[in-house]
Amino acid sequence: MAGDQTPQPTGGPDDIPTGAGQGWTALSYLIGGMLVWGFIGWLVDQWLDSGGIATGIGVVLGMAGGIILVVRRLGTPT
Repeated sequence: MAGDQTPQPTGGPDDIPTGAGQGWTALSYLIGGMLVWGFIGWLVDQWLDSGGIATGIGVVLGMAGGIILVVRRLGTPT
């Protein structure tokens, strides 16, 4: 029946989440950046045997990258 169709979501890749979605998005960017770049730093530590210095640098770079993503994606409300 024509009246029983469910509406299709209108969200696209450039839509900014609202409310709690913004918080979860920001948190996932920050944690994801720390985990990914921390792991890359850990791999460099294992390769160079540098005693954890590269892991710390990777975590800091991941936090900075996460903050940059949050500001670019969620920083300017419309």
